[in-house]
Amino acid sequence: MGIVRRVCALLLTAAALLGVARLVAPATAGPDGEPPGVARQLAFLRAALDDGAGEDAQAQFPEGWFFAHALYGLARVELGLRKPAGRRAGELREARWALARLESPAGTAPFDPGLTPAYGIFWQGWTNWLRGGVLALQPADRRDPAEVARFTEASAAIGAAFDASGTPYLAAYRGQAWPVDSTVAVASLRLHDALLPSGALPPDPLRPAAPSPGAPSTEVPPGALPRFAGTVARWLDGVRQRLDPRTGLLPHRVDPATGAPAEVARATSQSVIQRFLVDVDPAFARAQYLTFRDRFVASPLGLGPAVREYPDGTAGPGDVDSGPLLLGVSLSATVVTLGAAQSQGDAALAGALGNYGDLVGLPVDTPTTRRYAFGVLPVGDAFLAWSKTARPWVADQPDPPPATVRWWWRLPLLAALLLVGALGWLPELIRSAARAARRRRPPGPVTGDSRGPVAGDSRGPVAAGGAGPLP
Repeated sequence: MGIVRRVCALLLTAAALLGVARLVAPATAGPDGEPPGVARQLAFLRAALDDGAGEDAQAQFPEGWFFAHALYGLARVELGLRKPAGRRAGELREARWALARLESPAGTAPFDPGLTPAYGIFWQGWTNWLRGGVLALQPADRRDPAEVARFTEASAAIGAAFDASGTPYLAAYRGQAWPVDSTVAVASLRLHDALLPSGALPPDPLRPAAPSPGAPSTEVPPGALPRFAGTVARWLDGVRQRLDPRTGLLPHRVDPATGAPAEVARATSQSVIQRFLVDVDPAFARAQYLTFRDRFVASPLGLGPAVREYPDGTAGPGDVDSGPLLLGVSLSATVVTLGAAQSQGDAALAGALGNYGDLVGLPVDTPTTRRYAFGVLPVGDAFLAWSKTARPWVADQPDPPPATVRWWWRLPLLAALLLVGALGWLPELIRSAARAARRRRPPGPVTGDSRGPVAGDSRGPVAAGGAGPLP
């Protein structure tokens, strides 16, 4: 076997073994632990943002710059909430940096200040959620008063906009409304009431008996009604009246005037809705999540779980949000569904999606950074880091739902990897088998055998000195 062929075979085998390791090693850590590699991934992402990754993402889709910074800040909050209160300074600094970017002219530029609330419900909801995260990182009795006041003011504006609206779905852009954006905003109102309950200072966001230590407390003084309880209840009533009739889920897009469904539920919005809805109404969220999982999670070609962009039995085109659809699967929705599953306690699905992503996402590791897809799409790293750190901020961690991912889901992929690892050695194995077969073959007859006289053979009787025939 030539040296070049041997090196190629060794590289192919090493790649296959690396794939096996990524497929079986834990890729998530649940609601309490720090997911493997996420801190290094955020180090890469921060450097990329400083180097213009936000502007690059903005060129790819309308909210690219915003999401790159918002999800970086939210993932920093998530990591900080997993640490003791005295060790969160670095995460708090980075989350504040991201929030300042969202509130800067560059952060508000794509949005309309003339909408109600100003800049639209997309900008308001995500920004307010991050504001609440910044407060959650701080001890309740030492929170920055200006940050508390800004969070309270923004929450009041969001609540007033919902109270004045005839539809539960406010506009993100003029004349356009998506239910996912209002879901994020309503979750931020629930977070407000958890962090700043009426009539009392909120406790430190480390609930002593909760299964998700570090999440903000939801305790309120006896008899006190959360400030936005009525707003949230009316919103839920309006949502239940306007579900997508084909799936029973929140629709992807609605009529901005009435909230009537205008487009069937789609995974790019559903995966985010399921992440936030658990903090709005856990019981409603569980029913919605089970329906979403049943209609959207698939296993194309039997090779691991993935998420279709459209519900089972429905086809449609991809767009800037979903990305190209391969066998109907949206890679972006698959990544974000990891976070939705983890928020719902569905560790089996979250772990499987994490392992599958580590296999096909081509992560590149250094001692201080991690990047996926060779680092060519940093906003994708932002979505993945945010998803791997998911857990409820307001509600208690839900009990696990019945698992749908079976223990043997990895077997087809493992078999394929082992086959790939053996391919480089196949020519040599074939040649070795052929040589062994030739060595085992018995000898055949040879011309000039001594078992019979042959004309001119010196071994005949005359040549041997015997008496030949008389003339």
